[in-house]
Amino acid sequence: MVVGEEKMSVRKRLSKSSNHAEEEEEDQRDCAEESQEALSNGRVDLKQLISKKIKLTAEAEELKPFFMKEVGSHFDDFVTNLIEKSTSLDNGGCALTSFSIFEGDNNHRAKDLRAPPEHGKIFVTRRSVLELVLEFNLMSYAFGKLTVVLWTWLTMFLCTLTVPYFLFQRWARGYHRTSHPVVHSFIHCFLFVVFQIGVLGLGPLYVVLAYTLPPASRCIVILEQIRFIMKTHSFVRENVPRVLNSAKEKSSTVPVPTVNQYLYFLFAPTLIYRDSYPRTPTVRWGYVTMQFAQVFGCLFYVYYVFERICTPLFRNIKQEPFSARVLILCIFNSILPGALILFLTFFAFLHCWLNAFAEMLRFGDRMFYKDWWNSTSYSNYYRTWNVVVHDWLYYYAYKDFLWFFTKRLRAVAMLAVFAVSATVHEYALAVSLSFFYPVLFVLFMFFGMAFNFIVNDSRKRPIWNVLMWTSLFAGNAVLLCFYSQEWYARQHCPLKNPTFLDYIRPRSWTCRYVF
Repeated sequence: MVVGEEKMSVRKRLSKSSNHAEEEEEDQRDCAEESQEALSNGRVDLKQLISKKIKLTAEAEELKPFFMKEVGSHFDDFVTNLIEKSTSLDNGGCALTSFSIFEGDNNHRAKDLRAPPEHGKIFVTRRSVLELVLEFNLMSYAFGKLTVVLWTWLTMFLCTLTVPYFLFQRWARGYHRTSHPVVHSFIHCFLFVVFQIGVLGLGPLYVVLAYTLPPASRCIVILEQIRFIMKTHSFVRENVPRVLNSAKEKSSTVPVPTVNQYLYFLFAPTLIYRDSYPRTPTVRWGYVTMQFAQVFGCLFYVYYVFERICTPLFRNIKQEPFSARVLILCIFNSILPGALILFLTFFAFLHCWLNAFAEMLRFGDRMFYKDWWNSTSYSNYYRTWNVVVHDWLYYYAYKDFLWFFTKRLRAVAMLAVFAVSATVHEYALAVSLSFFYPVLFVLFMFFGMAFNFIVNDSRKRPIWNVLMWTSLFAGNAVLLCFYSQEWYARQHCPLKNPTFLDYIRPRSWTCRYVF
């Protein structure tokens, strides 16, 4: 009878949320009367209370799917409070905790009371904490508005295919005939810079902001924007010296690549242009299918890590002031998901995705990364983690800087490379997350560069590999912690009329929110 009444009380709370406070007070009065009646009999029937506890706990587990549909993201806290209420039957059947799903102070939550040890373990029907829940609400939100992403990418691709090639071809063929080669080159260089900044730079950024794309969709557009800018720069940078040498030698032919060569380069898994690359004899379509399947598998696992580990952790950070204690706990709790995301992202993109495109294009050189996990120095780690991007930075940022200035400024050239890399990474994160919080920039420019000089190639002992892994885990945990805290703070503490400073001022330092 008591179990039936308790079940009806639960359903009333779900269907009549407006009368939540009145029902809770009535429930507490009923609980007090029941406790007094039990005490008036002079004793408490322990077996009866244990039986009530088992039934109520089992019923709570049965109602979990219903709670999931009714209260959405708050069902975990709701069911936890319900189970805690059932355990309080050990104290005469009286609930010791508030049943409200909006109660946010964990300090006032009652301790988990258990049956006396002599009764042994009590088994009830319940699911594991990490049980796979096939609900893709988070993924569908993150990859929303894919139609806008597709036509934006197609526009970027067509512009990248036509404009840089046309400008270069026009400059190359006119350079041999013009009587003012400097003016001719300056005009075309100016037009190319306008295209890079105006079309490939501001165009996709405007689409991302105007259509308010969700985070993952924004990330796709921004990463493709950066890739096309790097590709066009490499194409022009590699072919301009050939035209200049041809003019100096007064050759009758102009070394302009064909459209097919340029088109192949736009899809090839490299950022360094060449007229031709080593090619494999055939395409293994089974291998291609397997690589794309592994990409989607890694994507699913990343989603699972966010859904089951990250979201509950950061969604429930509330009410406590921003302090060193909160920050340290957050960082330590972020080490595991940060490491998992690091490995999954590396394997999905640098191995599976690039190998799939290399196989389809019969691209022979598959060294997209080296054995970075064995690195005993940060210098070696930066060279081996992402060979594709490192090659572009080395040839077009580091070496060109030394050629333009002087070879004695190697430290300054390295600082310039770090600055370019840190700025681009922070730009991608800021646009994808819709706020500026330069944690990655600080880690890159200060700690990353310091480690590059301190933990250099002279470090060969295994202890330095341990140090590198420790710093990698800590760094990724810091990034995940800070950016996740800021994301949820901006979700739960929105501003009515935000100014520009509000977009760059950390909200997580001042936000106090409850559910």
